[in-house]
Amino acid sequence: MITTPPEVLQLKLERAFDTMDANNDGYVEWSDYRQLIERFINAFNLSQNDPRVGRIQAFYQMYWQELLRHAPPGRQKLSRDEYVLANRLTSMDTSRLNLVEGSGHTTFDCMDADGDNVVGKEAFETLLRKVWKVAQPDAIKVFYRLDLDGDGRISRHEFLRAAHEYFHSHDPNAPGSLFFGHL
Repeated sequence: MITTPPEVLQLKLERAFDTMDANNDGYVEWSDYRQLIERFINAFNLSQNDPRVGRIQAFYQMYWQELLRHAPPGRQKLSRDEYVLANRLTSMDTSRLNLVEGSGHTTFDCMDADGDNVVGKEAFETLLRKVWKVAQPDAIKVFYRLDLDGDGRISRHEFLRAAHEYFHSHDPNAPGSLFFGHL
């Protein structure tokens, strides 16, 4: 099966929808993002007074508001199709929120406990399995694809590049396209 570029972006965002729809009701709403925030806090053992908690809460509140801004008027929950379209529009419209940079930095900061701008395989695996709920057995192989210089760690730069690929790359094999598993 050959996947055309729009289908690649569609597939990636549909997988994100499946991860976000915590109660599997076919919609994503603010309560799903609150659960995501809790998964970050629990997975990375963040205390409520950790500045990363405030940053992740602020980012996801802004992200949710931007999704709603790009959704049909009056919506407080988004169907799969609405979520995909709103994400595509939000990732292109950086007038209020740079989704790619914001999600990349916020996520990386949670993994980078010592602030040295690199994360190891264990922190990345925690993100995949405990936060994003990626259950594929080979999911950790994505770590090695993101580690562009082969030093056994993912730098902030490598992670931000992957975040950009996730939201904008039409290549189904780009490292950032594989965050939620192989397409």
